[in-house]
Amino acid sequence: MCGTRKRPAPLFLLGASLLTLAAGLAAAPAAQARPKAAKAAATVTVDYDIALAGLTIGNAQVAGAFEGSGYRMDVSARLTGLAGVVTGGMGSARASGAIAASPQPNTFAIATKTTNSGIAVRMALARGTVTQAEITPPLIDMGDRVPITSANKRGVIDPASALMMPVQGRADPMDPANCNRTLPIFDGATRFDVVLSYGETRSVAKPGYSGPVLVCNARYTPIAGHRPDRPGVKFMEDNREMSVWLAPVEGTRVLLPVRIAVRTTVGTNIIEATRWTQTGGQQGSTTVSAPGNPVTQASLAQ
Repeated sequence: MCGTRKRPAPLFLLGASLLTLAAGLAAAPAAQARPKAAKAAATVTVDYDIALAGLTIGNAQVAGAFEGSGYRMDVSARLTGLAGVVTGGMGSARASGAIAASPQPNTFAIATKTTNSGIAVRMALARGTVTQAEITPPLIDMGDRVPITSANKRGVIDPASALMMPVQGRADPMDPANCNRTLPIFDGATRFDVVLSYGETRSVAKPGYSGPVLVCNARYTPIAGHRPDRPGVKFMEDNREMSVWLAPVEGTRVLLPVRIAVRTTVGTNIIEATRWTQTGGQQGSTTVSAPGNPVTQASLAQ
């Protein structure tokens, strides 16, 4: 952000909305779509450990619900151990919308908290355009940020929705083409691209999921809202040691991360799945938010 408040690296938002987050989610319940007669939402919950330079510093969770063309993504993360004691870092996010060639979010909310500060963002979107955005407390403009224009708020997705990657067209979920995409992310204060490209295909074995994953290389490109003279921005622009491993959600045309790795100035940050739990297709299971809901309020668990 700006002023005296430090802002987490963009891929922490992408990675726990996972490497800009760190939280127990207490979002207000979203309006629910009417359950289908025979089949309700497919749901998946992925638990992660967060490690930095080989040391576990926290945990995170991504929970997705998918029904027809609708989706909801809940993301939470919390720093633990000494890191948690020192920083008190936690965060949570929720997004909902429709699935097309890319996610089409209609609501996004995120709240982060450390020992010394906290910030919350709420957004409403329509067809990829931000129609409403609130940041609490308001940002302090120090004059060295690249201005965000109206054009920067069009054709975007939020950080939580960016974790859900629809399969491209009629391709097989493990088609390498599913790596080749650009994620145009706006988090309420910063507009940036995460450019993915195919690296390789591997096999993994995790509790709840065993099978192939796509290994996608990642690059960060700042667009607006950033401070171009900051060393951290330049470091991330030049960073070629970032990757995300994607696994398919059975019964859907969606891929979710099982591993995110980002080199930082103090070591490699790795967010890796420890458990993959999936349910779905049974009448009466969780349904997802219908399009057109108002902005969802996010708050932090105490």
